[in-house]
Amino acid sequence: MSFEEKLEFYKLLLEVGFKEIEVGFPAASETEYEFLRALIENNMIPSDVTVQVLTQCREHIIRKTFEACKGAPSAIIHFYNSVSVVQREQVFRASREEIIEIAVSGASMLKEYAEKYPDSNFTFEYSPESFTGTEMDFALEISNAVMDIWQPIEDHKAILNLPSTVQMSMPHVYANQIEYICKNLKNRENILISLHPHNDRGTGVADAELGLLAGADRIEGTLFGNGE
Repeated sequence: MSFEEKLEFYKLLLEVGFKEIEVGFPAASETEYEFLRALIENNMIPSDVTVQVLTQCREHIIRKTFEACKGAPSAIIHFYNSVSVVQREQVFRASREEIIEIAVSGASMLKEYAEKYPDSNFTFEYSPESFTGTEMDFALEISNAVMDIWQPIEDHKAILNLPSTVQMSMPHVYANQIEYICKNLKNRENILISLHPHNDRGTGVADAELGLLAGADRIEGTLFGNGE
């Protein structure tokens, strides 16, 4: 979307009453970066609203993301890496241990950069991307490894997003996967489980509803299908 289109949608989300709004991927393009800077510099983020941004597990991208967020009163920094069998074997050609190291390194960098901006309240979020194509024991292992770095507490919880990046099954299967993570995740009481079901099979809403019944706390959706 253009700057103007993004601003129109942002204002609509504020009007509707959303308190957490994903505003973009600041390191992906100048439009994304400048949009967030404009919101901050023009005081367009209400005090009770938290903006959310995406970043990959790469140092220069994480650095630019935090630069874009400078001065934001409250922001969720959401990073991800792909963990599925297909991605590990066909794209990264990496072992489980190597994929975990990518995630742990990203989690550590988020902590390091957040300390450089003490005037902002940052919440960390992690997504094991392609969660639905991942062995559940590995999804749990890598999620625990990230949370071990962050050490979330009651007054400063972290977010674990479990996306249906590709809808590979019926909604009850996704719900079973969510329930498994919720029941086995360490430090669960200090972690918000978030859902982000795509709609390849046309059952995104059903995935979200059953996922909540299975124990999740939060849903990441879209406005009329626009954005992630």
